[in-house]
Amino acid sequence: MKNYLLLLRPFTLIAPFIAFLTAAIIAMNVEPIVGFTSLVLIGALASMLANGASNAINQVFDIDVDRINKPERPLPSGRLTRKQAGIFGGAIYAASVILSYLVNQVFFVIMLITVVITFFYSAPPLRLKNHTMLSNLSIALVRGCLLFVAGWVTIKPVEFPLPWFIGGLFGFYLLGAATTKDFSDIKGDRVFRVMTLPVRFGPKRAAQIISPFFVLPFLLIPVGVSFTILSVTALPLTMLAVYGLYIVYLLLRKPDELTLEGNHISWKHMYLLFVITYLGFALAYVI
Repeated sequence: MKNYLLLLRPFTLIAPFIAFLTAAIIAMNVEPIVGFTSLVLIGALASMLANGASNAINQVFDIDVDRINKPERPLPSGRLTRKQAGIFGGAIYAASVILSYLVNQVFFVIMLITVVITFFYSAPPLRLKNHTMLSNLSIALVRGCLLFVAGWVTIKPVEFPLPWFIGGLFGFYLLGAATTKDFSDIKGDRVFRVMTLPVRFGPKRAAQIISPFFVLPFLLIPVGVSFTILSVTALPLTMLAVYGLYIVYLLLRKPDELTLEGNHISWKHMYLLFVITYLGFALAYVI
């Protein structure tokens, strides 16, 4: 059971859960007010399961790459077989889709889109992760934009501009920031031609390319406020650009350290900034 749990990579499930609940909380505080329902928790669970399933399926199709980059994982270490992991990942995907059907039709459609994109992120013939920008774009769309919209539609209609604007900010952030996970995998990715930004351009140039994405999304918050899409109480979140600049500093100060074994410290800060921003938006609409 421990090995199956490791396939889901539980730590990475915290952000989608917080993101989903944040979107629902914001929706409840935008007129007309609708109360918190059990469907929100069902939707949050479905989103977490879809994320976990994509992690498991990714390890199924990346077993050869992981033998180089992450040999301690359940599949390359031999603690689980590829068939066991595939069946498990498929079952978790199915559970997420079934739960989404219980919420509403729009959320069900979003979940189907999420499942298809995250599956073909790893699986042939598309294997989106092999293509430099398609890899980041798929992550930005699913784990940035659509994740927030999914939480919103458990409470309010999808036609509101607010969830698309906030979801777009997070998608913009992940379009570059998601690359922080790729630096430590460059050795295996080169062997199997997984053309991430660090593989295509080298660690230093890749760090330079993604740096603006840690700052620019936060500078767009005043734009949302000026167009009355965002509440004025969200304006202080612009200051999180300073944290983004700190992450840029970590990326650029010693580019040679980006490819050392284990995720670079910038990945941890990227993830933390992601979560803090969600909590900040929730607070902005509660006060």
